[in-house]
Amino acid sequence: MKFEVLEPKYKEYAVTGYGFSGNAAKDGIEAGFEYLEALGEIELSSVRGKIVYMNGGIGDETFKKLIEAGVVGVVTPSGTYFDKTTDSDIDERMLRPRHLENGVLPAVCMRIKDACGMLESKPTRVRLTLEQEEGEADSHNVIAEIKGTEKPDEVVIYTAHYDSVVYSHGMFDNASGTAMILEMLRYYKAHPPKRTVRFVWCGSEERGLLGSKAYIAAHEADLAGIRLCVNIDMVGTLLGHDDYRIIGTEDFVHAVQFLYKKVGYPMSVRQDIYSSDCIPFADKGIPAINIIRSCPQGGSQIHCRRDIIDIMSAESFEKTCNFLALFSDEVVNSVFFPIERKIPDNMVEKIDKYLRKKK
Repeated sequence: MKFEVLEPKYKEYAVTGYGFSGNAAKDGIEAGFEYLEALGEIELSSVRGKIVYMNGGIGDETFKKLIEAGVVGVVTPSGTYFDKTTDSDIDERMLRPRHLENGVLPAVCMRIKDACGMLESKPTRVRLTLEQEEGEADSHNVIAEIKGTEKPDEVVIYTAHYDSVVYSHGMFDNASGTAMILEMLRYYKAHPPKRTVRFVWCGSEERGLLGSKAYIAAHEADLAGIRLCVNIDMVGTLLGHDDYRIIGTEDFVHAVQFLYKKVGYPMSVRQDIYSSDCIPFADKGIPAINIIRSCPQGGSQIHCRRDIIDIMSAESFEKTCNFLALFSDEVVNSVFFPIERKIPDNMVEKIDKYLRKKK
């Protein structure tokens, strides 16, 4: 794959292809060029039959606009202007089925610094070549369960995704969550719970929550017994603070606030959705708590080669895990299940928008 400026002066630029943007350009598409600064009516009026460079990624609505405007190829930015080629990589992105409902459009990523140089040269004609292998592969969920000693039909499910992305070591996102539910499994193996605890290490979260969606589809008959989803996605960095998201009632939020204030554990919690494996469960009416550590800008990076173990802290991980165990015991071993199995209307609306059920 490559991107070439043909006129006014030849130059070739390194690019990576969007997965599932096809092999439509395997022999090269030669076309006029336009820098698409925005997606307004004026900007889109002059791009038919052209290859465009645009700011930002390609959402499904953006993709639809590009198709309708008659664009024949698109280049998007990767990284920052200050990245060095020796210690950074060009993003490898992927189009989803919802994109392809509108058609096929060859798309590539280019380093922002290269893009700036390219735009300064005022290209008028370019060629985009994209040939890549496309297909399907198997992904798996890993499941373990400890039956409850008193109320085995009531289930608390713990989820964390174990997949990562190209180039990344995946330590923060999400080896940390994977390790934390393993610790919870060990804990309940040593301390048998009153209710059933089930642990699901989800595959292909980064591909669009595919593992958790597959779990829901395969266990439809068992969903009624699941009372709560505890999702762990990115914890344990040295810098940052614990910042939990509740997909459930305000009473659920207040209960967590009461607990962390009772024990003096510094954290914050609010009612909101979170883009992770909790969503398919919440979509089925199962409340969820998302265990997250928010890290300040520059303190961590994900989806790149800088997601490394050096930024992680065993002490931070242990503190979060201890609070999770405390919270879990309050729920799993309660006399009556303390969390209402309800998703309020404001959360349903956010979930529906996230899942593209509505705009």
